[in-house]
Amino acid sequence: MRVLEGMFRGRPLECTASEEVRPSARRTREVVFEFIASRVVGARFLDLCAGSGSVGVEALSRGASHVTFVERSPDVCEVVRRNLEACGPAARRLADIELSDATEFVRAAARSEESAWDVAFFDPPYSMDYAPALELFGSGRVFKRRGGILVVEHGVAKKFPESVGVLRRWREVRQGDTCVSFYEQRYRRARREEGAAQ
Repeated sequence: MRVLEGMFRGRPLECTASEEVRPSARRTREVVFEFIASRVVGARFLDLCAGSGSVGVEALSRGASHVTFVERSPDVCEVVRRNLEACGPAARRLADIELSDATEFVRAAARSEESAWDVAFFDPPYSMDYAPALELFGSGRVFKRRGGILVVEHGVAKKFPESVGVLRRWREVRQGDTCVSFYEQRYRRARREEGAAQ
């Protein structure tokens, strides 16, 4: 597995040996960045259920200003750390690695006063219940501003709604047994603003 494009292009990335981690396939990464590459430049990027960190490292390589990697396994976090180090000190300096369950991490972010990300990639085990995390993103309290992008990788058997709260799906791409849904936040912190207006 290698970085596809950008400043770290061609750098080899280590895969985790965990059977619970399913790295995003090369073609899936190509599809993801084909549609969001221009939005990644200068963005703060969240890689949820990061696994080996290949998507987050790809985002850094393509110009993201910062990437937060979230994984619940200490051993897998260590793989992410080694992959960042393989890309040099700049990559490690522009990244944080968080040991946490993905949904709990997003729940804490939704409760914070100022959320930190412009783009998020969510690729949990396909058997996971995606709904709690999607609803938290749909609350409008996770992304920094209107226009935040959520990319969700899932099995084709899972059917996702066209909208979740303030999120609207603008594209769905299938690759074999894998599907990628692209959502955009259409307006910011709707529920909080409605409450303030009452």
